[in-house]
Amino acid sequence: MTRIAAAFEKARGEGRAAFIAYLTAGDPSEDTTVALARALDRAGADVLELGVPFSDPIADGPVLQRSAERALEAGTTLSGVFEMARKIREETSLALVLFSYLNPLLRKGMAGTGREAAAAGFDGVLVTDLPPEEATDYQPVLRAGGLDTVFLVSPTSPPARMKAAARLSSGFLYVVSRPGTTGARPRLPRDLPETVGRARRAARDLPIAVGFGISTPETARRAARLADGVVVGSALVRASEEFGEGRVEAVERLARSLRESCRLAPISQPSTLDS
Repeated sequence: MTRIAAAFEKARGEGRAAFIAYLTAGDPSEDTTVALARALDRAGADVLELGVPFSDPIADGPVLQRSAERALEAGTTLSGVFEMARKIREETSLALVLFSYLNPLLRKGMAGTGREAAAAGFDGVLVTDLPPEEATDYQPVLRAGGLDTVFLVSPTSPPARMKAAARLSSGFLYVVSRPGTTGARPRLPRDLPETVGRARRAARDLPIAVGFGISTPETARRAARLADGVVVGSALVRASEEFGEGRVEAVERLARSLRESCRLAPISQPSTLDS
């Protein structure tokens, strides 16, 4: 069993959805990223997506765009991301996902990237701009290195693409809650239950995680009732951005409340689904 699979199994045994956090590696520095990862581990996060900063983050909203800019200005490289992962692996129990656009990974070659990622302590890879139709040359290379491969599906994904993404995925299948870019939003889209249902039929026994737009305990609670995992990124990165020197405590506090909201308890009204 991979560390990612074990994280989902542990969460299921505790009667909750897995809490998956995202950080941009190197924002605002390598040491701070490691400190934030330790804070997330203390808060009970199960999985950490560690994002490779990229100069053209087409899927990211303003918060993560600024985060990538700060990380690149600080000199963050893919090799630096691997070094951060080594420290995080030594100091936490988090399952680690390398979260990247394709271009930075191709510079080293996919096989070389996979070997280095696994040696650094990563458990899986998610490439945001790699559709399943174009992944057949890359996915086997990463899986051969012992890494889970996570693919994205969205409300606009037709059945054939959902099935292809699920077939290539291990660890979990990532359901993007709405079309568009990342970013915290006050409500979940009304069609999310239908999207998750279609993804679950395609994934069968593979866990489903929902991300994009989840930012509050209430939206996390509602997402947890639909999926096996809840992904939060922009809200955590924004807390780090806004609280400056107090960012570690702020991120840990927010993460703790989000993780607690992933317990499968009855939800309150009013609804946080878009009308």
